[in-house]
Amino acid sequence: MQFNPFMTGMLVSVAIASISQVLLKKSTFVHYQSIIKEYINPYVIGGYGLLFISMLLTVYAYSGMDYKYGPVIEAFGNVFVLVLSYIFFKEKIRRRKLVGIALIVLGMVVFNL
Repeated sequence: MQFNPFMTGMLVSVAIASISQVLLKKSTFVHYQSIIKEYINPYVIGGYGLLFISMLLTVYAYSGMDYKYGPVIEAFGNVFVLVLSYIFFKEKIRRRKLVGIALIVLGMVVFNL
């Protein structure tokens, strides 16, 4: 398979969506004084803003690549979220998670054979 900038865009989109998920999770650790502030704070606004950018980038990426590669690239989001959770939340990477990620990566490899 040759280099396709649209696939790279899709991978960037997945990375942005993963960062968005981390921001949204980070907002759950903060206690806010009112229900309005729970939804209008930098983490939530930033998270949904990044999610919107990711969506636009995904739509653009699909315009120049085969649709069959989209779900395969999207699966990388699980890997990104695992790594980001380890870095920012100090979540432990247990054996079950590693097995799950290995199965995802193996599925990607098998798909591309």
